[in-house]
Amino acid sequence: MTELLGVRYPIIQGGMQWVGRAELASAVSNAGGLGILTALTQPDPAALKAEIARCRTMTDQPFGVNLTILPAASPPPYADYLDAALDAGVRVIETAGRSPKEFIARAKAAGAVIVHKCTAVRHALSAERAGVDAISIDGFEAAGHPGEDDVGGLVLFAAAAKAVTIPLIASGGIGCGRGMAAAMMLGAEGVNMGTRFCATREAPIHDSIKRALIAATERDTNLIFRTLRNTGRVLKNAVSDEVVATENRPGGATFEDIRPLVAGARGRAALESGEVDAGLVWASQAIGLLDDIPTCAELLERMVAECRAAIRGGLMAFDA
Repeated sequence: MTELLGVRYPIIQGGMQWVGRAELASAVSNAGGLGILTALTQPDPAALKAEIARCRTMTDQPFGVNLTILPAASPPPYADYLDAALDAGVRVIETAGRSPKEFIARAKAAGAVIVHKCTAVRHALSAERAGVDAISIDGFEAAGHPGEDDVGGLVLFAAAAKAVTIPLIASGGIGCGRGMAAAMMLGAEGVNMGTRFCATREAPIHDSIKRALIAATERDTNLIFRTLRNTGRVLKNAVSDEVVATENRPGGATFEDIRPLVAGARGRAALESGEVDAGLVWASQAIGLLDDIPTCAELLERMVAECRAAIRGGLMAFDA
């Protein structure tokens, strides 16, 4: 994975709406991992190109761009965002959501590597057949949309490693070096983290949100959109509690019933203002592993040291 991505450590900062900006991506890349800019955080492809240029003023190391492809009545100009990234010289594209098949030839022609993020082995195999270069697979612990199969990383990572032949990245619930070691032993060649990177000094969100993440336990997330078959994992707060209650009321709920609560602009405002209960805050069960707000450099060095120690400890226990 380090050879494929051109990085020192096989640690990727996943794409995160409103969070995947130059400040964080450059810090992760400078620390030896792979930082990721989130394309749709930018209002249009021209703004993405400007953000890529800004990131380059902060790092001379490789970084990637996330393109999350979702069904919509009026979809964003995904192809234009991809072209903006490729034209700007980005050579690692992280895709998520539906199949990136229609964009693979364009990315490969530009010499880019495509890492596709998915939530099930069957989707990983489909992406491999389509020609992606690596798979990032989300266990049920993950923030964002962990799928509808409810399979945790302990099983999913091993099952995916057994099934695919291209490099595999473990994602969801990874928050420390011990988790990284476990993922490697299950067959992954790298890890992807989102929530852990939100609680770093460089993450472009309010300190009150960071403190809320490290104060929470692994039990402090809610599963929203469950009744709509579009499950999302978020921090437990007043807004997500209300979403869950609305979905579970007698007679159920439609998306229109909860739309005002889950609006992206409202979540962005919460991240920027630090008002934890003002909107959705996406977070994985890895919040139960967080107890500080380090720099990205401190975090990666610690994770790698913990990972190596955990692997050595496991081998010693086996030999004993």
